[in-house]
Amino acid sequence: MLNKLDTTSILEKLEKEIQHTTELLKAGKTILYPTDTIWGIGCDASNSSAIKRIYEIKKREDHKSLIILLDDINKLNLYVVKVPDIAWEIVEYSELPLTVIYPKGKNVAPELMGEDGSIAIRITKDVFCKKLIYKLGKPLVSTSANISGEAFNGNFSDISEEIKKNTDYIVNYRQEEKIKATPSRIIQLGLDGEFKFIRK
Repeated sequence: MLNKLDTTSILEKLEKEIQHTTELLKAGKTILYPTDTIWGIGCDASNSSAIKRIYEIKKREDHKSLIILLDDINKLNLYVVKVPDIAWEIVEYSELPLTVIYPKGKNVAPELMGEDGSIAIRITKDVFCKKLIYKLGKPLVSTSANISGEAFNGNFSDISEEIKKNTDYIVNYRQEEKIKATPSRIIQLGLDGEFKFIRK
């Protein structure tokens, strides 16, 4: 059982890691980090150069859109041209991590969006990610830490050395965890509220 001093030390280390990671993101670096689902590769969602670097790391075609993370549902309007009414309830009451593809995005690098202008957003409940996004003041790119087409890796220990080597910084947090991590569910929403599951 952790005592007060242990808890304080852990929180201080977490805050220092968040501060350091934020500075790197602002400098245009890519990071390897734990999320509310699986480990991901990320960067500042407004930085085109960093996003292009992520496509290179993953060996992924750049016309395939990437997910962004937000820390607060109330920020959706900042990055979605028109949020369908049903989205608020779907996101608010989803118990499992849920990524929603909205019809048209804005205020992020164009490389993140689909060819039709759509944008994929997840409101993260992970403490580290929420604090990092808040500190950065911008959304965070989140894509699985694997080469495109290969199996995703839920735990840090499963991530390939190639991915680790090519990412600018590996976040020093939750690396020892051994959990059954899975990607988020994905749904696509239309302006009229119609939706379909892309990944259940």
